[in-house]
Amino acid sequence: QVQLVESGGGLVQTGGSLTLSCAASGRTISIYTMGWFRQAPGKEREFVAAIIWDGRSTTYADSVKGRFTISRDNAKNTVYLQMNSLEPEDTGVYSCAGARPALGQPRTPRQYDYWGQGTQVTVSS
Repeated sequence: QVQLVESGGGLVQTGGSLTLSCAASGRTISIYTMGWFRQAPGKEREFVAAIIWDGRSTTYADSVKGRFTISRDNAKNTVYLQMNSLEPEDTGVYSCAGARPALGQPRTPRQYDYWGQGTQVTVSS
């Protein structure tokens, strides 16, 4: 029904920048909120950022506020995550997710209906 594909991951040095992309296809009208999550080895998946697909509202985890920016390009059905001032703690597999309309701003994986396969981001110390 909905397919999400992430790209843009890679290796970057501390303080560097990286931009991730998430391309959506299929029934994209089903997606109301797009979110980014990350998971480091041995740790739980954590919320990073979210954006209303057809709106301007954005939400960020405290750990990335001021450094990461989530944006969208509806013409391309793509959501981006611009990451600046990267730190080793930002290392992990970053996954994009789509949520159908629901009350509030979803921050947990359970609230999202569609998932990409993830892209690795490694920040060298």
